[in-house]
Amino acid sequence: MMISEQYDSLSPVLRMRKHLKEIIFVAQLLPDEVRKKDFNDDLIGEAHELLTLSYQNGEGNVASLEDWWNTLRLDEEFDPALCFVLYDDEGIVGFAQCWTSSFIKDIVIHPRRRREGLAEVLLWTVFSEFQKRGAQYVDLKVLHNNYPAIQLYRKAGMEVIGIVPDNDIL
Repeated sequence: MMISEQYDSLSPVLRMRKHLKEIIFVAQLLPDEVRKKDFNDDLIGEAHELLTLSYQNGEGNVASLEDWWNTLRLDEEFDPALCFVLYDDEGIVGFAQCWTSSFIKDIVIHPRRRREGLAEVLLWTVFSEFQKRGAQYVDLKVLHNNYPAIQLYRKAGMEVIGIVPDNDIL
């Protein structure tokens, strides 16, 4: 039995990986009104709000703003250059936060901008950045029943490489 066939009975979380063998070119496929922005201290609150909004239906959890930011900025794997932001005239519409260990910690899109390809742009931007840094692969964890995310990750060439133990959930 393959890992992907047995995960339902073992654990709610899959570990997926993208091997960075081929040269990655990131095309700017953003709608005209959506732009990339460098992460900075002025965006902390908005990024936290988007994470909270995106995870409110049980796909993850986020600590209070103060706890989240203190934990994030003090983590030895945190690099603000590995936080990727998409925004429009109303604010942040996409956010990806990664660890220096070539791991995508969070990737979220505002509900009002989903199904526009923004998550795919963020994902390929992350892959490209890690490839520039010499990484061989990028990993992430995803709930086994988050079918839209799994479909996106598979489309981007990611594959299930394991099942995350219950004590190591997201």
